[in-house]
Amino acid sequence: MSHGSAPDDVVDTHEQAATNAREPLVVLEPLRAFLDVNEVGSGALSAEPIGDGHSNVTYLLRRDDGTEVVLRRPPRGPLPPSAHDVLREARLLRALAPTAARVPAVLAVGDDEAIIGVPFYVMEKVDGFVVTGEIPAPLDTIDDRRRMGEELIDALVEMHSVDWRAAGLEGFGRESGYLERQLRRWGGLWEHNRTREVPAVERVGTWLAANLPQSPPATIVHGDYRLGNVMLGPSSPTRLVAIFDWEMATIGDPLADLGYLTTMWPEHDDPATRVELSTVTRQPGFLTRDELIARYEERSGRAMTDIRWYRTLAVWKAIVFMEGNYRRAVSGTTDDPYLKAFGEGVLELADRAEAIAFA
Repeated sequence: MSHGSAPDDVVDTHEQAATNAREPLVVLEPLRAFLDVNEVGSGALSAEPIGDGHSNVTYLLRRDDGTEVVLRRPPRGPLPPSAHDVLREARLLRALAPTAARVPAVLAVGDDEAIIGVPFYVMEKVDGFVVTGEIPAPLDTIDDRRRMGEELIDALVEMHSVDWRAAGLEGFGRESGYLERQLRRWGGLWEHNRTREVPAVERVGTWLAANLPQSPPATIVHGDYRLGNVMLGPSSPTRLVAIFDWEMATIGDPLADLGYLTTMWPEHDDPATRVELSTVTRQPGFLTRDELIARYEERSGRAMTDIRWYRTLAVWKAIVFMEGNYRRAVSGTTDDPYLKAFGEGVLELADRAEAIAFA
C-alpha cells in the first residue's frame, strides 16, 4: 500500500481512517479518484513520504502506469491560524509558472477537505538532489560546489525580478512596511517565547529598530531560501532546477532573503554551533558569504549598503524561533532531546547577532 510510511499514515479508505488512533496523512481511494478526474496518471496508487515532515508534509505518489507526482499537505493538527496554508502556496506556484522563477509545476489542487481530510495540492516530481548533510557523488567536485552558490544567487535574482503584479499576485502580501512588521512580529514572539533574560537579544532588537534601512522596491520574498530548500539537477555541471517550501513567501524586501541565505551559509573557519541546518558549505570550493553577496549585487543591481542589518535580522529571528522550541522542551510539552540543546544554541546565536550588528 505505502512504501516506508507508518501504517496509520496512509490508509485505503475513509472507513479505515475513522478507526485509526491518529489522523492519517493520505487516504488513497478518494485521492486516486481525484487524480483520475484531473488526469494525473492511471491505475492503482501508492504513497511514500518524502523529507522530515517538520513543515508541510510531502508524499511521493506512484501509479501503475508509471506516473510519479508529489503531494503536499499540512502536518497533523492542531495548527496555528494561517500557518501551513498549502492553497496559498499553490496559488503562488501557479502564478510563478510562466515566469523566470524556478518552480515545480502544480498539476491539481484539492481544496475540498472531504478528499483526504485537509487541503492539498499535487505537483510534478522533479529529478535531482536536495543537498543537506552531504554532497551527492555526481556533484562532488570543486567546480560544482562553487556552482551551487552561483546557482542559488542566480535563481534568487530571477525570483526577485518577477513582476508580481503582472503575475496576478496583487494582495498576496503588503508591499510597504515589511521590515517594520518583521520587527513587531518577532519582537512580540520573543516576549512570548523567552524563558530567561538574554540581554544580548534585547540589545540587538534595539539596534535593529534604530538602524532600520530603507527597503528597495518590493518583490516576491521566499522567506526560507537556503541550500536545503532547493533541488539541484542530477548531473554535473550542477544546475538549480527547482525551489521548494514556499509556505512563508510574501511580498516584501528582497534583501531579507539574501540576509537569511548568507546567515544559513557557514564557512570553513566559522565556529561550530548546535543549530546549523547544513554544514556542507564549510567544505573547500564553496563560495564565501562575501562572494554570494557580491554576486547578488552584481546580478540584481541592488546596493549592499545595509546587508549587515539584514543578516543581523536573520540571526535575531532564528534566536526567537529557537527560544520557542526550547520553551517547549523545558515546559514538558515535548520530549525531543534535540530541542533542549536549543537553550545553549540561543546564547550562541545571541553572541553571533551582536558580533554582526556591532562589527
